[in-house]
Order: sequence, then C-alpha cells, then structure tokens
Amino acid sequence: MKEIKKIYDVAVIGAGPAGMMAAIAAAENGAKVVLIEKNESAGKKLLLTGGGRCNLSNARFDSRDLVANYDKEGPFLFHAFAEFGSQKTIDFFNSLGVKTAVENNRRVLTKSGQAQEILDALLGCLKKFKVEIIYGAKVREIKKENNLVAKIVLESGAVIIARNYIIATGGKSYSATGSTGDGYGWAAALGHKIVKPEAALAPVIVKETWVGDLAGVALKRAGVKVFQNGKKIIKTEGEILFTHFGLSGPAILNISARIGELMESGPVEISLNLISQMKPEQLGKSILKNFQKNPNKILKNCLVDFVPSGLAAAIAQTAGIGITKTVNIITKEERGRLVDILQNLKLSVAGLPDLEIGMITAGGVDIKEIDHKTMRSKIISNLFFAGEIINVHGATGGFNLQQCWSTGHLAGKSVAEDLNK
Repeated sequence: MKEIKKIYDVAVIGAGPAGMMAAIAAAENGAKVVLIEKNESAGKKLLLTGGGRCNLSNARFDSRDLVANYDKEGPFLFHAFAEFGSQKTIDFFNSLGVKTAVENNRRVLTKSGQAQEILDALLGCLKKFKVEIIYGAKVREIKKENNLVAKIVLESGAVIIARNYIIATGGKSYSATGSTGDGYGWAAALGHKIVKPEAALAPVIVKETWVGDLAGVALKRAGVKVFQNGKKIIKTEGEILFTHFGLSGPAILNISARIGELMESGPVEISLNLISQMKPEQLGKSILKNFQKNPNKILKNCLVDFVPSGLAAAIAQTAGIGITKTVNIITKEERGRLVDILQNLKLSVAGLPDLEIGMITAGGVDIKEIDHKTMRSKIISNLFFAGEIINVHGATGGFNLQQCWSTGHLAGKSVAEDLNK
C-alpha cells in the first residue's frame, strides 16, 4: 500500500454539509486538513435540499426554540447551537456573498433559489483555507491502534494518516448521492453503538387503496392524531399531502420516525381532521346551512365548499352516501356521518417506505458515546463525529441542515483547539 507522505492534523471523511463545515472550521483555526470524498464532486445531496433552493436553516435564534424542533435526543445539540446556531449560520453564508430569505415557517433559503450557490461558497471557503480535497476516494477501512485511530485505508490501497479524524458521512437515504451508510459500519468497528437506522421525514404508507385516487390533493391545515391500541400517542397539525400510496406533507413527515417506532410494537391508525378550524357542532351547522342554501345541488358540489374537489368522492363514499344524491334529501343522520368523516377520517398504517426514500435517516451513532461539547468520541480520543451520522434528527424546514452546520463547526473547531493546546 502506498502511504500518503503528508501527515495531516485532521482527516475529514465525507464532503457533505457537515464534513465541509468541519474542514473549514478546523482549517480556519490553523489545522492542516484533508477532506476525503468518495464521489467525484462534493455536496451532491446538498444540491437536492429545499427542492434545489437549499433550505439551509430555520430562523429560530433562541437555542431552546431551535432544540424543540428535534426528536427526543435534541438536547444533545444545545452546546453546538450555542456555539454556531441559526444566526451564525446565516451570517456565515452572508459573509461569503450568499443572500438569504426567510419564508414560510421561518425557513431560511437562498434568495437566488439556487442550492449551487451554497455549495460554491463552501468550496470557495475550503480553497481559501487550503483544505486538500481528495475526490473519488472510497474508504476501505479505518484502522485502530492502541485505542486511537491510526490511519484510513482507501480502496485504491493508499493510506491517509492524521492526528485526528472526523466522520461526517451522513445517513443512508438517497444512496445515489453517496449516502450509503458506510460510516455506521466504521463507527461500529471502532467500538461505537449504532442505533438502528430508520427512515425519517418519510411519507407514510396506508392500507386503504382508495387513497391512491387522491394523489396530489393537499390541505394547508389539517389535524393529525396517531393511535395505537385505542390510545392517542401523537397529536399534531399542519400541511398534509395525499400520495398514490398514502400520506406526506410536513405534518406527516415530521412524525414519520415516531410512527415507524410504534409500528414495531403493533398496528397504528391515523385520524385526520380535514377541517380542524371548526368544532364538530360548528361544522354540522355550517353543512346544514350550506345544504339549505343549495337544496337542489348534488352532494359532490356542496362538499367542494369544505374540502378540495379531489376529496369529495372519498368523503361521500366513506360516509356511505351517494355522491350524486341531492342534498335536500340527505338526512340528519347522514349529515352527522359527514361531520364525523370530515373530522375523523381513519386510515390504517401499513408502514414506511424503504430507508432510501426518507429525506433523512433516524438512528446512527449513539449520542451517549459522543461528548456534546466537542463532538469527540468518548471511546476513541482522536475521533469526532458530525452531521446526520449522529443519532439526532429534526423536523422538516432547515433543521437538519442546521444540525450539520452546527455539529460540523463544533467538531472542526474542537479538533483545532485541541491541537493548539
């Protein structure tokens, strides 16, 4: 095997958001850094974020407010956010010439609408701080000696040696971008516990096949309740989208990981409140008033005053009422069924799609084995972690990229400060 003659201060594996930020933070603080990427270019998955616009953060500047948008492991990120939170992220990219805009739900996106602008800014910064990038470098093995990482062995046979190592290889979704879960195996081989990777921010598959007829129908505001064994486990509200196999949209994506966990212990049911802004009594009166005003209309044409037209047939069918029935002959009992279906549309969960489909991956390196103040492994002192490989994930809306920037910056800065002691 051919050993690379240089000995680096830091070797970062993975040129995604967390890896690039870690390399920049380390190099900015004086470290000699090499960034190892198995693809022929950096940031392939980054270019997909925000529908290609790059939803790079969320404008929540209080750490507690920010942490509230992550799963139960979210408090692990308090220190990382205190060091490099949303405001510092926005300032960082603004300083590199990227103009940002705050949109719905405080999402921070590029004003240009181009994720490429973020990638170009990062690559420019890496060049400025003389970070060496090795593309097309697939890691075969990370070797350990005397309870320290000693070297990285590439598939080519080349060996890279550094004083410290940062693993920032991401999760296991969108494998075409290079996120194939390699880092989990390396971390496990080095002695770390891996919490089982699962799809997160994923659509939910339901058993009712008629839902496929609603594909593309969206509701800006719907209530969502999740039940198991008759007990309400989750309650949320927000935008939902019907797909050809089930449900998606922010309200569903944000609870999908928890639904996946529940599925492991038994059947799960979802109840949708399609008109959550009204109480049942109000909705009942509103429907009666609508029918009295339009006595000769058919049910389908009246229902579109309450829900998108694509939903009308499904509501009537589920309520057991003919869609072409004129509303002047609909009974009080039938109106009651309509109210119930509109505010308690029950669907049985069949499961989540393959891990590949999730926007991000839940699971990863157990946070109990990582120092939250430095991102350093508690098992191997010259090993650090950053980004999605860590078992923390957030809601949709820029939170997961913010985790990458924050943990990447903290890991890189911590390595450099350790070298300077």
